[in-house]
Amino acid sequence: MIKQTTSRRVVANMALTLDGHYATNDPQDMGWVMPYAVTDVARDHLSALWESATTALLGRVNAEGFLGFWPTVIGMAGTDPRDEGFAKWLVDTEKVVLSSTLDETPWERATIIDKPTVEAVEDLKASEGGDILVLSSASIIKTLLAADKIDRLALTIFPIFVGNGPRLFDDGLPAAQWRLTSQAAGEHGTLALVYDRDR
Repeated sequence: MIKQTTSRRVVANMALTLDGHYATNDPQDMGWVMPYAVTDVARDHLSALWESATTALLGRVNAEGFLGFWPTVIGMAGTDPRDEGFAKWLVDTEKVVLSSTLDETPWERATIIDKPTVEAVEDLKASEGGDILVLSSASIIKTLLAADKIDRLALTIFPIFVGNGPRLFDDGLPAAQWRLTSQAAGEHGTLALVYDRDR
């Protein structure tokens, strides 16, 4: 049973390459992700995050990708139980999609919000529920990092250099101290790291 509280954590989850990128210059290129995303350490890492979350927060692009793909794995032969568990959670949980271009949602239990990211997150934090899980939506995570609004930073580090593409950590972020609360290493040298913001 997820504890309902009015002190909700904002948890940001992102996969990064060893050279600091979360994507290549070709946003359709996901080949660099796949060998590592299906490792035990990556799957266990994601499971530990969604099990305490009651809200998924996504940007429009990630919402279209996540909600177009994940429901299709439910009931698929050979699906890892952890993947199916995440897919079922994603379908059933409250989803908030930040978008200025969508007028209505094609997804069940999803709300479209057209307001500044920080304001939307502050509204969510003021409501009851478990963790607010930001699922790999870089624009949201970067905005929240710049405003010092992330409580838990969950990173999966893939041991490759891709040599190009956007980076998660921009210059000029506010000074902040983070405490390592969880670490795991797995196949192919994949690392799962969880840091909590010391305030």
